[in-house]
Amino acid sequence: MRVILTGGGTGGHIYPALAIAKGLLARDAEIEILYVGIQDGMEARLVPEAGTAFKGISGQGLPRKLSVEAIKVIGKSFKALWETKRILREFHPDLVVGTGGYVSGPVVLTASLFNIPTLLHEQNALPGITNRILARVVRRVMVTFPESIAHFGVKNKLELVGLPVRQEIGQIRRVAGAKHFGLRPDRLTLLVTGGSRGARTLNQAMINVLEHLAQRSDIQVIWATGTMTYPETIEELKKRGISWQRPQWRVLEYLKDMPEALACTDLYVGRAGATSLAELMVAGIPSVLIPYPYAAENHQEHNAQALAQAGAAQLILDSECDGERLWKDVDKLISEPTRLAKMGSAARSLAQPNALNRIVDLCLETAWR
Repeated sequence: MRVILTGGGTGGHIYPALAIAKGLLARDAEIEILYVGIQDGMEARLVPEAGTAFKGISGQGLPRKLSVEAIKVIGKSFKALWETKRILREFHPDLVVGTGGYVSGPVVLTASLFNIPTLLHEQNALPGITNRILARVVRRVMVTFPESIAHFGVKNKLELVGLPVRQEIGQIRRVAGAKHFGLRPDRLTLLVTGGSRGARTLNQAMINVLEHLAQRSDIQVIWATGTMTYPETIEELKKRGISWQRPQWRVLEYLKDMPEALACTDLYVGRAGATSLAELMVAGIPSVLIPYPYAAENHQEHNAQALAQAGAAQLILDSECDGERLWKDVDKLISEPTRLAKMGSAARSLAQPNALNRIVDLCLETAWR
């Protein structure tokens, strides 16, 4: 069996595709997998690093307004169709799976025109425009949030499967997670992160929160500021006279040990990317979510609203997030352990811990055999 996976532009599209690749191979080591992405996109680096075969095609996100640049991009899209046609003829896939992003467009569309079985996976509560268009030509559409179902016009094709998360999520004991960071397992712990690059709005607000927590040795903090914003954050902490190197605080540039961090977390504060939220749901962790306001089609706000409406999260818009507002919400939640527990239970009720197995099942059911 041969499978083409395609998706790109952001890690939110790439990592689910890589998880599907891993799940397929775990089920059947004889499956051949090829990842098709944009030749100069981030997938061109991440996919080979993960040990998956990769082929690049032309492509670029379409600008919102008609311009000379938009015409050039349309030209690249036509070229991508021909490049995809060649790849399909050479590889002879039994299945093509798209996880979103503009690269999915030409690959999934061309495959469907050749009558090759095709699947889509949508990570966000508000589906991307590429997946909404492609939904009409694929065999099935797998979704993460029930809220996204209303945005597709093909209800008979939809399957609620969730989003694959790392196997370690929710499996590490609290004591082990706390020990990993040199923290105490019996103290309430905040996990704060704005993503790998960082979120300036969140970081500035967190500096104020730390001022309030300076006298609270009973509250622990793991804060990943992000690689792009770490120097300025540390400099601002120095200016404010805040000593961040405390026994109960871990102020980091980047957090690579997320499973261990989630294992000892009582409250998450951060962005609302689909992968992060899927991990929070599986781990059963309440959250204060500050969606990234410039995400495509504002999908992070829709993701956050899905959790907030279920009682699993508090939502603060980026434009409304300052130090005092964030501290007010955090302080209220950490002062109400019963409410935190209820929010955690609500988060867990939304989880799809068997997402990867369900996705692999659908892949095997849909493919030519």
